[in-house]
Amino acid sequence: MGYALTTTVNQPYDPTVTRVRAALAEQGFGVLTEIDIRATLRDKLDVEVPPQVILGACRPPLAHAALQAEPSIGLLLPCNVVVRALDDTTTIVEAVDPQVMVAMTDNPALQAVADEATSRLTAALDSLA
Repeated sequence: MGYALTTTVNQPYDPTVTRVRAALAEQGFGVLTEIDIRATLRDKLDVEVPPQVILGACRPPLAHAALQAEPSIGLLLPCNVVVRALDDTTTIVEAVDPQVMVAMTDNPALQAVADEATSRLTAALDSLA
């Protein structure tokens, strides 16, 4: 089992980040957290890496349902979506596959939540193509 839903976007990094935010919002996800990997590694380690951001996406009804089924699922929330520059004209967008929640917890009560989250994240990524 893989752990990511992935798409490649033939567009530079900055406009792709904007489009990813819009695609997530269209599917009912808000961005709770944002980690600029490039800036963090530059500041903390004085190293340069290509632009990359981790967006912590959350759809509150799904988070609530997941917490009802598995109180410790907060360890796996929010859904991380990574946007990273491959080169000047190509960007990779990856989202954690919600099916990982079911596999890691072995809790079948999470299946419906994971299925809906997978459907919505897949639709968001598909809209970027």
